[in-house]
Amino acid sequence: MTEMIADTLFMNVKQVADYLHLNEKKVYALASEGQIPATKVTGKWLFPKKLVDRWLLESCHSGLMADRLLLTGSDDPFLQAVMLRLPAIVGNKALYSYSVTGSRMGLSLLSQGHADVAAIHWGRAEESHLRHPGLVRQFTHYRQWVLVRAFLRTQGLIVHPDHFNPLQPEQVAIGRLRWVVRQEGAGSQRFLQEWLTEQKYRQDELNISQQAFSERELASMICRGDADIGPGSLSAAREYGLAFIPVCEEAFDLVVPRSVYFRGLFQQLFDYMQSTEGQALANDLGGYNLTDCGKMVWNGAE
Repeated sequence: MTEMIADTLFMNVKQVADYLHLNEKKVYALASEGQIPATKVTGKWLFPKKLVDRWLLESCHSGLMADRLLLTGSDDPFLQAVMLRLPAIVGNKALYSYSVTGSRMGLSLLSQGHADVAAIHWGRAEESHLRHPGLVRQFTHYRQWVLVRAFLRTQGLIVHPDHFNPLQPEQVAIGRLRWVVRQEGAGSQRFLQEWLTEQKYRQDELNISQQAFSERELASMICRGDADIGPGSLSAAREYGLAFIPVCEEAFDLVVPRSVYFRGLFQQLFDYMQSTEGQALANDLGGYNLTDCGKMVWNGAE
């Protein structure tokens, strides 16, 4: 039996029970409560062995996975800058890694156990208490997750200076400018679609010349002259010396399993953001409010 399990990709309930030395009733309970990686897409519980092994390691207080933090999801210049500085603090004792994928893809990677933390932003700050839990609930294992506020940030339109009138910033030629948009599932693309609806425009009416997969890539395309305008944050616009039309303030949150929430590397991320150096960095980049940084704003178990 052990050799058969070692060579399989998925285990059934009986195999998991043998593998973990549990009775099958306990395995069913763990799967139903979302405490063990499992899927019921075929009508019967199946357990990816690789994720079960990782789950076991994560369950150990001093497990193998405690020396790295893999962050994915939404892009943000301040978070990127913080993640670049943390390795200088921990040295070669641990790994911090940030892979930008967009909000939805980040949550999908988190649900499959490929990441430890997913960053999301999904609309105006005043609606985040409804929008963020609503988005998170669409993914497997959300009951094991919590939402932690990173910061609020100014969101709007990044514009090439040649097409920007500082006296009338809202008078942008929506239909005539060349747009760079983000991929589907990115928070900034969601923002753009809602803004266009408010302006009584459809996306297919835009002159779309480029698609970007991060804040910085979008800003660099505008800076190079490959596009004239696109959705993004104030900090990304300032970093590239571009004009900016502010539209709203967004909540930028981190989605994390409760087991990872207490990990030292995760808490150190917030310690740095709230430090004197972190606050100064946010101020230099512009458009950030760290008042509730580190506050748990939603618990999937409730």
